Amino acid sequence: MKRRAEALWKGSAEDGSGMLTTQSGVLHEQPYSVKLRFENEDGKAGTNPEELIGAAHAGCYAMALSVELGKAGYTPDSLHTEAHVNLEQVDGGWAITKVDLKLDASVPEIDEDEFDEIANGAKEGCPVSKVLDCEITLDYSLNS
Repeated sequence: MKRRAEALWKGSAEDGSGMLTTQSGVLHEQPYSVKLRFENEDGKAGTNPEELIGAAHAGCYAMALSVELGKAGYTPDSLHTEAHVNLEQVDGGWAITKVDLKLDASVPEIDEDEFDEIANGAKEGCPVSKVLDCEITLDYSLNS
């Protein structure tokens, strides 16, 4: 499987801007810029790479966890996942240093110990987790 995304950038880093488009069309000429990345904290004026990585990670993790729960004989009622991506200056450059996954899970008839093992295993096995070179934490609440 291969997926495609495009970025078009025009201008300097400080004054320029770009547009992001995905193969699926979910993003179509979505604006992004340095100003939107660092000066628009609420994120409503446009997206940024960290937000997109967060969405990809949250979605990938929830799907991976659902697969692993299914293998163990459980069907989740819901897996609400947030990914908080930390971008920091490191050694004079910018780096994603940490992703905090926050999960609110409703999985009938599973005990805490088994869920903990499955949830952490899915965190390690998630393809997006594997591509990120940073610390990844998982904090969850379980309703069973």
